[in-house]
Amino acid sequence: MLFNQTPGLEEVKTTLRRSVDQSHVAHALLFDGPVGGGALSLALAFATYVNCENRQETDACGHCASCVKMDKLAHPDLHSIFPLPRAPKEGEDLMAELTPQWRKFIQQSPFRTLQDWLTYIQATQNQQGIIPIKEARGIITKLSLKAFEAEYKVMMVWQPELLNQQASNALLKILEEPPQKTLFLLVTEQSDRLLTTILSRTQRLQIPAFSDQDVRNYLQQHHEADSSRARQIAYLCDGNLSEAHRLLLEQEDDRSAWFTDWMRSCYKYDLLQLVKLADTFEGMGKERQKGLFDYALRLFRDMILWTQGAGALLRVPDEELDFVQKFSKAVPATSWEPMISEMNDAYYHIERNVRAKIVFLDLSLHVSQLFQRN
Repeated sequence: MLFNQTPGLEEVKTTLRRSVDQSHVAHALLFDGPVGGGALSLALAFATYVNCENRQETDACGHCASCVKMDKLAHPDLHSIFPLPRAPKEGEDLMAELTPQWRKFIQQSPFRTLQDWLTYIQATQNQQGIIPIKEARGIITKLSLKAFEAEYKVMMVWQPELLNQQASNALLKILEEPPQKTLFLLVTEQSDRLLTTILSRTQRLQIPAFSDQDVRNYLQQHHEADSSRARQIAYLCDGNLSEAHRLLLEQEDDRSAWFTDWMRSCYKYDLLQLVKLADTFEGMGKERQKGLFDYALRLFRDMILWTQGAGALLRVPDEELDFVQKFSKAVPATSWEPMISEMNDAYYHIERNVRAKIVFLDLSLHVSQLFQRN
């Protein structure tokens, strides 16, 4: 992975390169970024840059023996700890068994999420991902030997927030007394779940979400998406490249038409149509149901901005701007907050497997009533 393979985020890249060029590399870096963001890709690019044998001014060379091995995630001095679907059984090395799949998973795209990983390894629905204490203790064993061929040994820990208390304490011990020429690269999406003692022993890098322009450029350059489709996906994914890739694979996207029909039915209090929409909604997959609610919440945000005279801050694509401008006039000022609250509650219930038809119809009836406020 090279820096130029991650779109945007130039300030973070400059900070990382400068730390190497000025020999101020911290022994433990915490890459703290949003879901589907650039934290993992930047950590991999940094590991590649640090050990590159022919380092360039702005990036690793990408051709030396070290870079080639890093690109395949097969460098002998790169060690990775990642979430397992379950705790390993006695005598089982589940981390080693899953490592080949982990490498293929990341090589496909480094902008992945925990749910992507669990789906990739076909984890069961009740398996949420853990990093057991056995793996945390194994870090000490892996780093006890000298580097095979690189200047730095690199220990990559993806999703360290999934360490339990015992595993966190085991990691803390080696962070306090790290072996010489060893780099710890922790990649997290929820730093607030980490022990404060771990946070205090790492240098934290706040990784911003990708901008809409970053997403558009990435989709057009790497997936040959046309400009209109790329612009729409950038709006929907909100800086999450994993979500952007999923949306790109969808044959068609009718969120806009669906939302328009739904809101008009609520405004007219058309109960027959709302029941039909509820039946259709129930037949969708959970991710699509959540995607529709995500889209609705984003449009509500844009409508509020428009009504408050902050149109310059709108992210909505041009194709939907006209609807936002007209529809925002139909919603009473006192209804925005309860509408958004009802939508968030519905999202919460969908995530927890409440029957979708009941959730959607209940939400629709509440929204219909809120349209009637003076």
